[in-house]
Amino acid sequence: MLVVCSTNGGVGIREAMRILKAGGSALDAVEAGIRLVEDNPEDHSVGLGGYPNLLGEVELDAGIMDGETLAAGAVGALQGYLHPITVARRVMEHLPHVLLVARGAERFASEMGCERGELLTSAAFQEWKDRLLADMSEAEVERIRERPDLWRWVALATDPERTKGTVNFIAQDAGGQIAGGVSTSGWAWKYPGRLGDSPIVGAGLYADSRYGAAACTGMGEMAIRAGTARSVVLYLSLGLSLEEAGQRAMHDLDDLGGRYLSVMSFIAVDREGRHAGFSNSDDATYLLLTDTMAEPEERKRIYVPTKRQWQTP
Repeated sequence: MLVVCSTNGGVGIREAMRILKAGGSALDAVEAGIRLVEDNPEDHSVGLGGYPNLLGEVELDAGIMDGETLAAGAVGALQGYLHPITVARRVMEHLPHVLLVARGAERFASEMGCERGELLTSAAFQEWKDRLLADMSEAEVERIRERPDLWRWVALATDPERTKGTVNFIAQDAGGQIAGGVSTSGWAWKYPGRLGDSPIVGAGLYADSRYGAAACTGMGEMAIRAGTARSVVLYLSLGLSLEEAGQRAMHDLDDLGGRYLSVMSFIAVDREGRHAGFSNSDDATYLLLTDTMAEPEERKRIYVPTKRQWQTP
């Protein structure tokens, strides 16, 4: 049994392993671990305390996938609910759909009795306001909702380094079944309604117990364009080793063109329980906890450099 997660998953990794040791499923472990991260107001990339969009609203994305059945559920641009990972699992379990967004996701969350809550903390609000005030007057910030050219301000408010952030969990239970999950508040100061890779099955998340799983963090647009998570698992199914599969998926990202390329990382596990992390940042790490370990260990991700560029209009 093992749990692998991004480093911000440290607040939930022990609970995930506790569930596995008690006989719980990989799905149960993934959901429980992520929920604790979503509750952490100090993490500005996930759930409560997440950085808002350009209008000052916190929009959450999440996805979860069962590697045994390949069933998946996801939500995007969800407002007002504390645990999008749980809403995503309810989508998987109760609907014929995979992805719900915005008002539809919120209506469904209400029908499922999911926990409501205010997501925007005073600290995140102040950072949002201070960032906009660097380019706008106080009056312009107050009237930002009225602007007919909001799209122009995304370029001014965006810092490419803030595109990274998301929590990823992959778990393998005693029966060898694999599950994965992701949750994020997305790109800070994003255009309202933007979805990253986290709720897109095959981009930010993919799990197949026959081969393995992968989950991404960073600039989600890159993972969407390259189908990164699915690519890792596909390379595993073709017989590549975990390290070879991860490096191939990173090289796929290096084939991307366009004006916006930034940080990308992912974690991966194969069916034998081998694990690894990959990143185009040379100092990136991830966390590992197995059923034989007393405490989680931080491991270095395999560094695979890819081109970065950021062109403003």
